[in-house]
Amino acid sequence: MALLTRPPATPASRPATTTGRQSRSSWWGAAFALPHGAGLVFFTVVPIAASLVISFFNWPMLGTPSWIGLGNFTKILSDPIFGQVVVNTLLFVGLYVPLNLVVSLGLAAWLTPRIKGRHIFRVIFFIPAITPVVANVVVWRLLYQPNGLIDASLQSTLGVHAPNFLGDEHWAMLAIVAMSVWQGFGYNLLVFSAALDAVPEQLLDAARIDGASAWTTFWRIKFPLISPSLFFATMMTLITSFQVFAQPFILTKGGPGSATTSIVQYIYNQGFALHKLGIASAGAWVLFVIILGVTAVQFLGQRKWVHYDV
Repeated sequence: MALLTRPPATPASRPATTTGRQSRSSWWGAAFALPHGAGLVFFTVVPIAASLVISFFNWPMLGTPSWIGLGNFTKILSDPIFGQVVVNTLLFVGLYVPLNLVVSLGLAAWLTPRIKGRHIFRVIFFIPAITPVVANVVVWRLLYQPNGLIDASLQSTLGVHAPNFLGDEHWAMLAIVAMSVWQGFGYNLLVFSAALDAVPEQLLDAARIDGASAWTTFWRIKFPLISPSLFFATMMTLITSFQVFAQPFILTKGGPGSATTSIVQYIYNQGFALHKLGIASAGAWVLFVIILGVTAVQFLGQRKWVHYDV
């Protein structure tokens, strides 16, 4: 009696089954990605496109917009106040980015496996980076103000008053930079610390056998190997520093005068204080072009100092 058995699947049926499973998987993947994709479109892509359109209009908060072409851009680029805020932003970037990188890289190099409790130090240093910026700025405002902790400490120890950090145009930007470095170095510290931990130990052992000093080992072996992480940290720090807003807005309100007003704060003032949405949108696109240019220069320059081969 012949056994009743299911005929084997033909080769032609197997690809069809596989294709069907792949199609169902693709639909499931699209379904899970749909909420994020919709949020990206409605809260990022649409506002960006809208700001580009608005930048070509005289668009008051209340009233009828009118087409003026490049008038907003011409007005911004000829505005001496905008030129001042660009200089302020460049000054902040020029001070903040090197200090952030030096502090974070120096502490990451110090937190070697030989340091006891290095993981606790990492957590302590990273706490300011995850604390809300507004809360940190409010605390530092209390430290900087006359008769605050810094002023009181100097009076009790040296008998002198601290400078007017937030009211003196020579100190205001430095105060903002100091607070910002304290706020932001923890993130780069973790990036550099992870990169240093990934350096092959045999290369370091070979350098010690050859009599290389710790300084030589760092610059000739560790630094080239962590250069991709350094490039990433530099790029991200540059981009975020050009968008500085909360620190000068809360600490100094952009003052004294306009000594610490940043580009983003200028955009905020034009859009939400003066209700000039067209000029605010044009300023946002000018900032975009500046960041894009700096990013392009960094990507072109990385070929000379970033090493991706181990």
